[in-house]
Amino acid sequence: MLATEAGGNPLGRATGCRDVESAAARCSRLHAANVAAEARTKSAVGFIAMSDTWIDALLSPSGQALLADLAPEALDAKTELSVISRLRAKYPAELVSAAVTQIKLRRRARDKFTHADRMYFTAPGLEQASSERMADHHARRFASFDRMMDLCSGIGGDLVGLARDRRVTAADFDPIHSRLGVLNAEVNGVAPNVDAVCADVRELNYGDVTAAFIDPARRSSEGRMRAGESEPPLEWCFALASRGVALGIKASPALPVDVVPEGWELEFVSERRELKASVLWSPDIATHRRRATLLGDAVHTLVEEDAGAIAVKPPGAFLLDPDPAVTRAGLVETLGARVDAWKIDEQVAFLSADHSMETPFGRSMKVEASIPWSLNRLKESLRSLDVGTVDIRKRGSAVDVDAIQRRLKLSGTRQATVVLTRVADQPWAMVCT
Repeated sequence: MLATEAGGNPLGRATGCRDVESAAARCSRLHAANVAAEARTKSAVGFIAMSDTWIDALLSPSGQALLADLAPEALDAKTELSVISRLRAKYPAELVSAAVTQIKLRRRARDKFTHADRMYFTAPGLEQASSERMADHHARRFASFDRMMDLCSGIGGDLVGLARDRRVTAADFDPIHSRLGVLNAEVNGVAPNVDAVCADVRELNYGDVTAAFIDPARRSSEGRMRAGESEPPLEWCFALASRGVALGIKASPALPVDVVPEGWELEFVSERRELKASVLWSPDIATHRRRATLLGDAVHTLVEEDAGAIAVKPPGAFLLDPDPAVTRAGLVETLGARVDAWKIDEQVAFLSADHSMETPFGRSMKVEASIPWSLNRLKESLRSLDVGTVDIRKRGSAVDVDAIQRRLKLSGTRQATVVLTRVADQPWAMVCT
């Protein structure tokens, strides 16, 4: 499927994973070639790449036994040092350090992956990896393709989702992540559908590639890059799509919307109301200009509709706080038309109505009090409503939330949400339940 361009990366060959040998044996076949790639990585990115000897150590019988010994340990502030001291009497110190790090990463990864306790991670790889839910969502866009590539595949988050129903060639420049992607494909039962190559994705020949997903690096040795910057850059990704490759590009949730080319779809994705990523879909697989997708126990998606402008009026009996994916996608008015609501200010992403707005795309709250902003008026309202505990949210307000919390000094029995915002471009406060 692949070859490097002339003079390109000597590792630009598919490393098959269709046999039934163990994950450790599979990864060892990558290891010898990755030594050369690691040296090239050091030169190319300007910093020393981490050695992958810790992977071999953890895959050894002693490493597997140590991971099993550590699995039930709390490893909290009270017990970690004593556990490490006890295990160092039985295992080499370097192996204990690697295993402790891995156990902690696995526990952090449980929110993302069903099989996190058997997978292998680096901290940067885990941070950038798509969750299982998100990977499955990305994979559905490629339902009509039986072969594709996963570029900048990292530790294999998207690879696992993509390879459930098709052949996937995974390519990553980082020798460690290249190995971990293979291991994690094995853990998740998709290794028979995976080929792996450790290479700079810009040096591969895409002559017969029809579909690909790419998650470009958004961190460098100097830290997180600015929104819209990545390695490889978006311009290279757009050029790849122009060759006829159906392409999905995962990007920062803070991506400037004006960088998206004409004909592409821009999707914002949240998980449990936390904005996680933006995804750009090339014209070959785009279906709408803008989309907001919410991932949780179910998948909900909202697309741009020509609903026209909605009214702007003072708050009614209920307030709707849209999911951040809806707000970033610019679909607040689309949502407003769907739930028969109005905006409370031209520039503020709250919706209101005189009926409860039941929708997965936002939180509906009952408005108990709606007043022009004044700390004294807010105190009076909270006292009259017997409110003793508040969660303060603000949007379009310059008020210092921490200072307000300290000055309220409440003593009631009820809980409420205080919303600090703007109504008709004036500072405003609402007490909601």
